[in-house]
Amino acid sequence: MSEAPLVFITGASSGIGQALAARFHRAGYRLALVARRANEVAHWASGQGFDAASWAVYGADVRDVEAIAAAGQACIQAQGVPDVVIANAGISVGMDTAERADLEVMRSTYETNNLGLAATFHPFVAAMRARKSGTLVGIASVAGIRGLPGHGAYSSSKAAVIAYCESLRGELRPFGVKVVTILPGYIDTPLTKGNRYSMPFLMSAEAFADRAYAAIVAGVRYRVIPWQMAIVARLLRALPNAVFDRLLAGRPRKHRQGEAATK
Repeated sequence: MSEAPLVFITGASSGIGQALAARFHRAGYRLALVARRANEVAHWASGQGFDAASWAVYGADVRDVEAIAAAGQACIQAQGVPDVVIANAGISVGMDTAERADLEVMRSTYETNNLGLAATFHPFVAAMRARKSGTLVGIASVAGIRGLPGHGAYSSSKAAVIAYCESLRGELRPFGVKVVTILPGYIDTPLTKGNRYSMPFLMSAEAFADRAYAAIVAGVRYRVIPWQMAIVARLLRALPNAVFDRLLAGRPRKHRQGEAATK
């Protein structure tokens, strides 16, 4: 009997990453889970009653290119080349460009959400190309469609995720490797708990994971979840700048560093 497929997930200690891990495990996948808090992830997986042979945890901070590359290589050596790699680790912190400290917030956001995503994919690209199969998944955000007040770092980082995955998709398609871009709307996770503005169509991490799983296994190129936010995303794209600016004027800003928790 052939070995069960393998999924590699970063940011697996909570929220979307943990929900995706549970969903893929339920579908019969083996798990390679990556997080800074590796002990917490191991404790969670054990608590779920997962067969010890079906999962492994690798400790790494995606901002540390050497560490995440080493985690990928360790996964290949211990569990094989994954069938699916999900670059989920991310942070969302508000910023004010007038504040000098917030430039460091922007640096950290890009290092996590962009460099960390590319570094997550890096160890697996050559092996997937050689095998002529595999799926790389970038977790973007509806916030990457248009720049939102107070979200300068986050919105721009997620816009970059969308563009990067689009570029990678074109590069890898001739080799049979798929690239899937998932754009969550508002998902009930530690990342959104402290938001001080309305969050339409808020959905649970588990419901999100069900829909994301279906999109990933289908090899969908681009998917906004939930579907209602896909309509919002299309409308946002179509709005003239003057109308968009008026609609967003006075909108509460994202919490800055120290005002809300991050993943």
